[in-house]
Amino acid sequence: MKQQKILTAIDGSEYSQLIVNKAVEQAILLGGKIILVHCHRRFSVIESHAYLEEEMARIINQAEKMVSPFVQQIKKAKIPVESRIMEEPAGAVISDIARIEQCDLIVLGSRGLTNLASLIVGSVTNRVLQTAPCSVLVVR
Repeated sequence: MKQQKILTAIDGSEYSQLIVNKAVEQAILLGGKIILVHCHRRFSVIESHAYLEEEMARIINQAEKMVSPFVQQIKKAKIPVESRIMEEPAGAVISDIARIEQCDLIVLGSRGLTNLASLIVGSVTNRVLQTAPCSVLVVR
């Protein structure tokens, strides 16, 4: 039997810990592997090349610091894990990675950091629900 792949999308919001906990629970039940995805904000288009490199390094460093404790939590649960730090738009990126990796399940929150855009269900969650190639578990 092939190992189930569970794409787990986090954004650093208060829901991230709940999402990872639910993904770990599912991975234990399914004998799965977690692909942890975080989409950082877009890089600014600035004229100065030196400033752009510095800004890119800062954004990636912040993203790695945010993702690292979750990777450690998953490893501590003895679940195989890979992490991906990607550039927005998260809604499209999450579905694309799930398709490429042939994921069996996507776990994400009902709302995240996109304040105004998430008034109904959450713009990222809504986009993933519409475009996902597999089942989606929405954590509240």
